Amino acid sequence: MGKRSLSFLLAIVNLVCILGLSNAYESPQYTVVHSESEFEIRLYTDSVWMSAPVKEISFRKATRDGFHRLFQYIEGANLNNSRVPMTVPVLTSLVPGAGPLDSSAYVVYFYLPEKFQSTPPLPLPELNLVPDSWTSSCKAVRQFSGFARDNNIVEEAEKLATSLSKSPYSTSSSSSFAYSIAQYNSPLKFFGRVNEVWVDVDGCKSTEVAAY
Repeated sequence: MGKRSLSFLLAIVNLVCILGLSNAYESPQYTVVHSESEFEIRLYTDSVWMSAPVKEISFRKATRDGFHRLFQYIEGANLNNSRVPMTVPVLTSLVPGAGPLDSSAYVVYFYLPEKFQSTPPLPLPELNLVPDSWTSSCKAVRQFSGFARDNNIVEEAEKLATSLSKSPYSTSSSSSFAYSIAQYNSPLKFFGRVNEVWVDVDGCKSTEVAAY
């Protein structure tokens, strides 16, 4: 087994161990400002993520490649030699029209734990990772089960778009991404899986509800 295959196998084992108990791990903070049967609107607070850009058409291949690099980073492949606790979700964002014939590229994101939000460990240059600071933003979120695949993520994104077209909320024109897919579970969890489609929207205001 090559080094790359072994590293990715270790990444999968790591996911099996930690994402099975995802509720015990940190995740980005948000407030639900609107909810209905097909989707909800969340107001996310400022946050810092580590991003892995990937030149790839396939969602699954992009997520695998990006997480492989992010896994090395959180295991200590950074200038501080710091181990970074795992967080959820693993987020894969689609960059539309990023290549020839409007082919797609992706960015895979890892949310940095609270202790590293202000001072992220700098990744080793060869990993091609970039810290990304997000300002507070509104996102429409649709939840779906099963495994996130290249075919069904498009279907779920289209369903979210249809729901939004019937609501007061509109897709943000300033967003860099068509949509993002958030995955919360280990690849070896076959039942009760939780995934989400995220889309940036305008017209969101916070209300007096509990933060998650």
